[in-house]
Amino acid sequence: MKYWKYYLVALLVIAIDQLSKWAVHRYMPMGMAGEIPVFGDWFKLHYTLNPGMAFGVELPEPYGKLLLTLFRLVAVTGISYYIYRLWKQHAPNALMICIALILGGAIGNLIDSIFYGVIYNNAPFGAPTPWLHGQVIDMLYVDIYEGILPSTWPLVGGSHLSLWPIFNIADAAIFVGVALILLFQNRFYGEHFEAAEAEERAAQEAAQARRDAEASGVA
Repeated sequence: MKYWKYYLVALLVIAIDQLSKWAVHRYMPMGMAGEIPVFGDWFKLHYTLNPGMAFGVELPEPYGKLLLTLFRLVAVTGISYYIYRLWKQHAPNALMICIALILGGAIGNLIDSIFYGVIYNNAPFGAPTPWLHGQVIDMLYVDIYEGILPSTWPLVGGSHLSLWPIFNIADAAIFVGVALILLFQNRFYGEHFEAAEAEERAAQEAAQARRDAEASGVA
């Protein structure tokens, strides 16, 4: 499989992610007013904005969002090169696809950060510029538990708990890619290192054969 085909996998993730975000922004009211049950009450579509990272974690303003966007840009560049490097080293096809899923998800959310403040005018209030300050659109809500915790529980009693965060297609692609790599890391990287070692041994043997041939010619 040519290395550029893995970038097509990433491009497919980006296309699906961006199309879903456009559809949610175009056709769904934000918040509970536009919530759509899909499978009972545990899986719903729920339009919300995430100004920061996973789980809504935010870096301090005024430059936190800018730093996060720049970090995502550097990460995307590194992952793009890593795919090519793994391909040159004959890494397993399944590992390459997992990395491509991660790349597509990272680019999907990076597009939100760079452009959505301008395209959808969703930059946080007080942002110095809409560029690089766009908020990520989330819509997939897996609600395993949502409610008020018993008041008798220490520290957290009486507080509202939503067990799972709201995420998007890009987040899901990243999660699947990382989860599969962790699950099959011994197989993926074992095969990868075995192939690399075999290639290195073959190169060493070829070099030794050339040196032997040159020595025989001189003799």
